[in-house]
Amino acid sequence: MKTIPFLAILFALVYPLQSAEDLTCYELRTYHANEGKLEQLHARFRDHTVALFEKHGMTNLIYWVPVQNEDNLLIYLLGYPDKEARDASWKRFREDPEWKSVYQDSTQGGKLVEKVDSVFLEPTDYSPIKNLPNPEKSPFYEMRTYTTSEGKLDDLDARFRDHTVGLFEKHGITNLYYFHLSDGQQGTNNTLLYFISAPSEDARNASFKAFSEDPAWQAARKASEANGRLLVKKGVKSVFLETTDYSPVR
Repeated sequence: MKTIPFLAILFALVYPLQSAEDLTCYELRTYHANEGKLEQLHARFRDHTVALFEKHGMTNLIYWVPVQNEDNLLIYLLGYPDKEARDASWKRFREDPEWKSVYQDSTQGGKLVEKVDSVFLEPTDYSPIKNLPNPEKSPFYEMRTYTTSEGKLDDLDARFRDHTVGLFEKHGITNLYYFHLSDGQQGTNNTLLYFISAPSEDARNASFKAFSEDPAWQAARKASEANGRLLVKKGVKSVFLETTDYSPVR
């Protein structure tokens, strides 16, 4: 079992999370660490970056790494009041002398990050985003990305809104965040990205088995695809995640 460092506890007291009602813009950032640099990247976030983000008005939500992390990834979710506030916060962060010093010191032996992927997200109308996850109940996380056939995103949303979200809860899966991509990005019109959690990987697998065998789900799926499949072939991607020791939500 992971222990929560004293600094993480202190951080949570000094920098409490904003209410989800205050956040309208979300950003999912994926850092590809250079070979052998992931632990140094974690140290930089743990000791400096997370607090500096909060200092400049960003809300740290969850920091993850994939359970199978062959690609040396750090994945995290930030929230902002709006896109303009996001841009202003990042400008202040990058210009902060403390950050410049931290960055220079941390890269003396070479850059820690090869590249950064950034995706801007908006919660769907059925996303239970007001409730942050209870890590004691559901510490095993999963990020799922669905790619729909042309013109089918509304139909997929309807299936989740009216059936899937409730059936997930029925079978022990905790719904966290459901997002669409913000306008102007590739995949805006055909992507649903969401996060769920469960007590463990075994519990997750058992829940999905029960969900897939539920007659209510089978009927909902059949009805929703009466006029054609909602998803493209291989249109579901899944990544199992675990939180870092410095994630505000563990």
